Amino acid sequence: MAKTVYDASSITVLEGLEAVRRRPGMYIGSVSTRGLNHLIYEIVDNAVDEHLAGFCDTIHVTLEADGSATIQDNGRGIPVGMHEKGVSAERLVFTTLHAGGKFDDSAYKTSGGLHGVGSSVVNALSTYLTVQVKNGGFIYEDRYERGNPMVELKDGLLPVVGKAKGTGTKINFLPDDTIFDKIRFKEDEIKSRMHETAYLNPALTIIFEDKRKEEAEQVTYHEPDGIIGFIRDMNKSTETVCDVIYFKGENEGISVEGAFQYMNEFHENVLGFCNNIYNSEGGTHLTGFKAAFTNIINSYARELNILKEKDTNFTGADVRNGMTAVISIKHPDPRFEGQTKTKLDNQDASKVVSKVTSDELVRYFDRNLETLKNIIGCAEKAAKIRKTEEKAKTNMLSKQKFSFDSNGKLANCESKDASKCEIFIVEGDSAGGSAKSARNRAFQAILPIRGKILNVEKASIDKVLANAEIKTMINAFGCGFSEGYGNDFDISKLRYDKIIIMADADVDGAHISTLLLTLFYRFMPELIYEGHVYIAMPPLYKAMPARGKEEYLYDDNALERYRKRHKGPFTLQRYKGLGEMDASQLWETTLNPETRILKLVEIEDARMASEVTEMLMGSDVPPRKAFIYEHATDAELDV
Repeated sequence: MAKTVYDASSITVLEGLEAVRRRPGMYIGSVSTRGLNHLIYEIVDNAVDEHLAGFCDTIHVTLEADGSATIQDNGRGIPVGMHEKGVSAERLVFTTLHAGGKFDDSAYKTSGGLHGVGSSVVNALSTYLTVQVKNGGFIYEDRYERGNPMVELKDGLLPVVGKAKGTGTKINFLPDDTIFDKIRFKEDEIKSRMHETAYLNPALTIIFEDKRKEEAEQVTYHEPDGIIGFIRDMNKSTETVCDVIYFKGENEGISVEGAFQYMNEFHENVLGFCNNIYNSEGGTHLTGFKAAFTNIINSYARELNILKEKDTNFTGADVRNGMTAVISIKHPDPRFEGQTKTKLDNQDASKVVSKVTSDELVRYFDRNLETLKNIIGCAEKAAKIRKTEEKAKTNMLSKQKFSFDSNGKLANCESKDASKCEIFIVEGDSAGGSAKSARNRAFQAILPIRGKILNVEKASIDKVLANAEIKTMINAFGCGFSEGYGNDFDISKLRYDKIIIMADADVDGAHISTLLLTLFYRFMPELIYEGHVYIAMPPLYKAMPARGKEEYLYDDNALERYRKRHKGPFTLQRYKGLGEMDASQLWETTLNPETRILKLVEIEDARMASEVTEMLMGSDVPPRKAFIYEHATDAELDV
């Protein structure tokens, strides 16, 4: 029961790193795999800052056999001398929030780790963390457990554990399994991030090693062509319209580097980085680039009489269709939204990027007229398609005046408070009927769909919009949809806080879930980015012992654990589909917020997610076959 008196005794002060352990999501975004991998990125970002300062050219990232991670660089080494606080500077860095060398420009001109919390947060969220610093011919060592120092300092200084040549820092840590959902790092995402970092730093070498496999994997990332190579790599499997166009410049202490290329495909992929940090939600640097680029293309189109006086300007989406671009800036004092740095907020970045883009690209296009005409041609095609599809949208979504439930099957909830409402997307009338009977109609809506929806990765927009099941979902959610030629999506109009995919626990159910996720990712990505999409986890088995309590088991691993710990005979029921459960079972296992298990759908690496979606759901077979062969041993088989 809540305390009724609110007085001075109600105020809790979290000392040291306890605040991080209590609220880890505030510092690393989440306690899922995305947050887990973020621990590695925080330490690597500090090593990259040493590179930017001119003192590091090699970083080793190792996933150890025991599940820990080791990051080693050949930078200057974390200072180990006495701080004015009366303790080694290294100890302050790892035990005190907002302690670091990034708060003025005496040690770093530009930096990705700016809040002074990265190292201490990693320390706080680790079962153990060991630091070794090479400096002055000696190796100094410190060790922590769950953020607490385990090494006794002598006169405030670290003990020397050996001699060494050169300088640098080596950090080994094991994530805390009481904090994170899982503590196995995802190597694909980490390798993608390391490769990305190498592209942004042409003089840096990053060596990645995974010792968890039977045969240790080692990959070296060194990209002397920088972001030009980055663009070529992203477009390696597509037909291009022009070569990579590169530009750079500096203004007001902010350096800007950009590269882009056009493909014969109608979607854009524009990535923004600030001080080597990928800004997944963009920010002011991308706003400046997009605005300047749109103005440049429209100006040239009118000057060349491609756009007549009566014609409207190309939209930003028109001129960027087919574009793959990387915009990377170095800012001495960046402001990010949140510790995970997903969006840049500096207004001066927009102004500077706009100026550099305008100055450099006008100079380039004046000398490369044929390339300019090819790019304008892409904008012309995109504009024609946009106008055609705007008419199709008007016919389909406006003139026909769909009702809230266009196929009469939505069982809506009673509440109109979107923050409390949730909608379950269920395959089939049988499962839909069970779900309707089992739900709490006060806040749970049920939307049955028929079979497998259209694979939107292979379909044209007119076919997508004509699909009855997709149309029903768009109407039910209430927030519209977005696609390459415009954006009618408004997340504020979403009618449900949770959109829950509820499919059978078999291969067909997994396929249905994949098709739905492809739809959401391509046409309503904000639903995923803002944490509204979930996957229900119905049980695969029900164990009914002769004596004792019945238990639901959600996968084969759970069944094996049950067999090992349970003594005596039991009956096992396997659920082949949701329709086999009665209403009470479905409520208890899958619908009841108190007892159910939901998986939140997250995207850690937007570039990688787009590439994998295109590969697995698109029309090009050879890359998909190669991916399946490579990852066959990772598959969980339904036998």
